Amino acid sequence: MPNSPSRRLTIADVANAAGVSRTTVSHALNDRGQVDPATRALVKEVAERLGYSPNLRAQRLRTGRANAIALLSSMPFAVAGGSSRLGFMMEIAATATEAALRRGVALVLVPPMDEAQTLLDTLDIDGAVIIEPIANDPHVARLRKRGVKLVSIGRQPEAQAALPYIDMHGEIAGRLLLEHLREQGAKRVGLLIGVQSRHSYLDMEAAYRAYCEANQLAPAIVRADEGGGEMAGAAACLQLLDEHPDMDGLCVPVDAFATGAVRALQERGLKVPEDMKVVTRYDGLRARECAPPLTALNMHLEEVAALAIELLFEQINDTGQRQRIDAPLATLVARESSLKT
Repeated sequence: MPNSPSRRLTIADVANAAGVSRTTVSHALNDRGQVDPATRALVKEVAERLGYSPNLRAQRLRTGRANAIALLSSMPFAVAGGSSRLGFMMEIAATATEAALRRGVALVLVPPMDEAQTLLDTLDIDGAVIIEPIANDPHVARLRKRGVKLVSIGRQPEAQAALPYIDMHGEIAGRLLLEHLREQGAKRVGLLIGVQSRHSYLDMEAAYRAYCEANQLAPAIVRADEGGGEMAGAAACLQLLDEHPDMDGLCVPVDAFATGAVRALQERGLKVPEDMKVVTRYDGLRARECAPPLTALNMHLEEVAALAIELLFEQINDTGQRQRIDAPLATLVARESSLKT
């Protein structure tokens, strides 16, 4: 009997009960192949009714699949950690985990730690989502060497072999923040970005330079190392202020840099937003808990995460040719740090 406790149910038992082939059962249960939706639903219902569960060891040997994917970022803890506790990464992880589980796959979160470098050489995964990789990102190189399927949230700059990616529309987001500052009365806006080669910095700088040209302003740009976190943001802000004392608006895409900049401004005796209007990109815990709260962007990360998992499974299953998916456009969340007084 198929449901006898003396032996383990097999895929053949499910196939016989559903009246389909073993191949159809395998494709239906793993959401692969061209299976009619009604047949797929029937197979899953029969498998659940019989109490069938796959032999994972045999399945791994047969398919070569680990049934696990990873989510990782090269952004250091000084930016990704702190009071936000990996806010940007964790917000993506929450939806990505759910989307992966719907496909019967576990998601492994790889935090931005030095120890994670060697872990990537042995981690048993079928694919990975990389958040905002830098040019020549070591994570990408390690995983590509192993043949792991990859997609990125935000394009990888200067990549010889481009990763499939979710387009975060960085220049549009930059224009949204800069135009908000202008509308709130800022006449001389500076830009504080990271020294690393990330799409978000490159796109923001392109938007900023276009903004300066359109408004006949000389660019005022300073760069800080992500590894320095809030302290690097504070130091860079003061450097920019010393070089451009007439500055009355500051665009700081990295939230850790932004909170550091606000602290530095206040220690210098300047008021936010009366003397300096400040905006950042990610609407996370840092932006909301800053005093005053920071104007930021809702980047719709739940939808972004779901799209990234969708694109990754197209790569893993060889079911799609898309190299880019457009993320939803960011929306402005205006707060006290930039509003007219």
